[in-house]
Amino acid sequence: MYAYLRGKFVFKSAAQVYIDVNGVGYEVNITLNTYTALQQLEEGKLFTYLQIKEDAHTIYGFFEKEEKDMFVLLISVSGVGAATARMMLSSLKPDEVANAVATNNVRLIESVKGIGKKTAERLVLELKDKVGLKSDSSSQNWGKVVFSLERDAINALFALGIAQKQAELSVKKILTAEPEIAKLEDLIKKALKAI
Repeated sequence: MYAYLRGKFVFKSAAQVYIDVNGVGYEVNITLNTYTALQQLEEGKLFTYLQIKEDAHTIYGFFEKEEKDMFVLLISVSGVGAATARMMLSSLKPDEVANAVATNNVRLIESVKGIGKKTAERLVLELKDKVGLKSDSSSQNWGKVVFSLERDAINALFALGIAQKQAELSVKKILTAEPEIAKLEDLIKKALKAI
């Protein structure tokens, strides 16, 4: 619902920020990494995720879009809630999580407070196909989160109201039959027809 909020940081703590956007104050839960990035700033922009539950509407804010994208991926794993994902992204940077998943480094994920071995293994298993590693040959900077065409198509179908499993099966079916598809919109249209 909210892609980002831009405004003045009127209150900052390691866990929360109050951001004044044209006179409206938003309470935003943040990670330690985000707090470190905005600690010295008076104003700025936070990429946000709004979680709606029966008893609360909670906004999570992230200084970088990659951190928000990783948060959304983490909470898509069964058994991983927003508090756990936030704890992970307070302990590790998004590229470190992506690298741990891509290299099956269960021990690193397990080192995060509140994450046991089974949850760490589930994270690696469920996110393996969703997170990739990209190498920037000029700087040898590994670990940028890359979302594949497949992942983007599944997310789009899910946003359109298609069940997650059904979206995954449909997209995989199309990509298996036509691996040369390069445009996201083409993949989504064909996947919708295949459902």
